[in-house]
Amino acid sequence: MSKASLFLAAALMGVSGGVFAQAAKPAQATAAQPAPARMTPAQEAEAQKQVQASMQVIKAIDQNQAGAVWDQSSSVAKAATKRADFVRQITADRAKLGAPSQRQLAGVSRSESKGGTIPAGVYINVSYATKFANAPQPVRELVSYHQDSDKVWRVAGYSVR
Repeated sequence: MSKASLFLAAALMGVSGGVFAQAAKPAQATAAQPAPARMTPAQEAEAQKQVQASMQVIKAIDQNQAGAVWDQSSSVAKAATKRADFVRQITADRAKLGAPSQRQLAGVSRSESKGGTIPAGVYINVSYATKFANAPQPVRELVSYHQDSDKVWRVAGYSVR
């Protein structure tokens, strides 16, 4: 993972605000981790659009087009890492994992950052449990989106772990 954690993807999972969909076992709330807030119907509809868009991003990554993903990413993503670093890190990570063989939507969350470690704004995170040829267990594949000032959702990050 690059110093910017392939944009903001890893850090964003820590500020998730609401769960839209989850895999078979929903996360259990604990005393240390309160249950996430529910999304409004409008927020759920917007999140569903990002689920569909995330597959286009992942397909581009599958086809070694990480540079094209970065080219159309959010300004917060472009400020976090350089294009060459993003492409190099994704290429290295995916080479280790091998070809994907199966993907299952694992969850969708919406979060809002007031600034600091994660730039201010609204984010949607789409995660998949993905089986890769060289990984014995499914790997979490995450595509994060940021709603830019023009109200357009753009990629804010991609990561696999």
